[in-house]
Amino acid sequence: MWPVSRSSRPKQFLKFGTEHSLLQNTLLRCQAELFDDRPIIVGAKGHRFLIAQDLQEIGMSSDIVLEPVARSSCAAIAVACLQAERRAQEAIVLVLAADHHIPERGAFVRAVEVSLDDVAGGNLMTFGITPDHPATGYGYILPGERLVAGHRIDRFIEKPDRVQAEELVASGYLWNSGNFLFRADAFLAELQRRQPDVLAAVSAALDKARTDLDFLRLDEEAFCTSPRVAVDNAIFERTEKAGVLPVDYDWSDIGSWDELTKVLPADANENVTVGDAAIVDGRRNVVHSDGKLTALLGVDDLAVISTRDVVLVTARSRAQDVRSLVGTLTASGRSEANEAMQIFRPWGNYERLESTQGYQVKRITVNPGGVLSLQSHQHRAEHWVVVDGCAEATIEDAVCTLEANQSIYVPAGSRHRLANRGNDPLVLIEVQTGTYLGEDDITRFDDVYGR
Repeated sequence: MWPVSRSSRPKQFLKFGTEHSLLQNTLLRCQAELFDDRPIIVGAKGHRFLIAQDLQEIGMSSDIVLEPVARSSCAAIAVACLQAERRAQEAIVLVLAADHHIPERGAFVRAVEVSLDDVAGGNLMTFGITPDHPATGYGYILPGERLVAGHRIDRFIEKPDRVQAEELVASGYLWNSGNFLFRADAFLAELQRRQPDVLAAVSAALDKARTDLDFLRLDEEAFCTSPRVAVDNAIFERTEKAGVLPVDYDWSDIGSWDELTKVLPADANENVTVGDAAIVDGRRNVVHSDGKLTALLGVDDLAVISTRDVVLVTARSRAQDVRSLVGTLTASGRSEANEAMQIFRPWGNYERLESTQGYQVKRITVNPGGVLSLQSHQHRAEHWVVVDGCAEATIEDAVCTLEANQSIYVPAGSRHRLANRGNDPLVLIEVQTGTYLGEDDITRFDDVYGR
């Protein structure tokens, strides 16, 4: 979903024109008596404040466990199971990808309920989606012998080509949703049998974990010793206890811009738009525009994605190949491949509006109660102009209050801090000038967030 989704702010934190992000919808989907009211989120340390903000927006709390490095799904699920067992010895764990679209909440909850009898018998269940077309972007599962509600899994097939996908759909295969349900002890027993090195590494990382604000940070040295293996390959394709429940609710992993047509309504010409967009004499187009008007004339079957720093134009039939384009851009050193214009911090966020030799302009939003670190910069000065809210500015030993339309100058080398003591967001424009404007030109003297 590049360029809107980037490694610094991936798609699970995006809203795609809807009220909630994909992560928020995943959490809200599990608000039922069937589920524990405090989920466990295993995520990357670089995304910790994005996770916290999403939770805050929907008024939920969670155990947030931070991975120091990525070790694929097997290690992440092992972390969640061990954490769940600390709460309850007979814990049942529902493992959900944070970025899937399942609009039918009732059907989803019923599917989980129906699977509990099979889970009680020690089976490791997954949910198989009944295909409505021969997709090439999903793995496939062949259901076999009947269990209580689901089926034993006879065979896994990785992402097929078009011809094979048509054959698989005709033969009764299901899409592999990558969502799972099992007893924590049953999964950990299979993990000990199939991937003991993963379990040993994760157990040590959790035993040595430390609390940081609202986060639990896994020990990096221990966690790094875990093999990087996906749970499908490591466990489900090898165990005789794997089962699948066929389901027919709407589902998408929103893996490409073409998939956005499953999430948002189309117009009379089958065009799907998000943001400021206009289409004349065009059909079956997908347009996502952040900020500027994006206009199409006389074209069909395109995905046109416009952000502040990137415009992507691709045939919808090639939307799955965008990741290869990102790989090429990364290899060539283009920062746009991975870095988003809007960067989130524990106190709020900032957005780069313009950057060139000698100066940079940012829009900074400080949440109510947010406090930036007491810091200094060797190579740049800063000018702050408040446009909304009320700022408390500290420069050396002087503290002053700035309201809308007021400004202050921060000399290079001076100790300074910005805070929002009010109840409304503080928005200001920061103009940086100097010989070097990198984010690593910072010395912190005090930080309430422990950075």
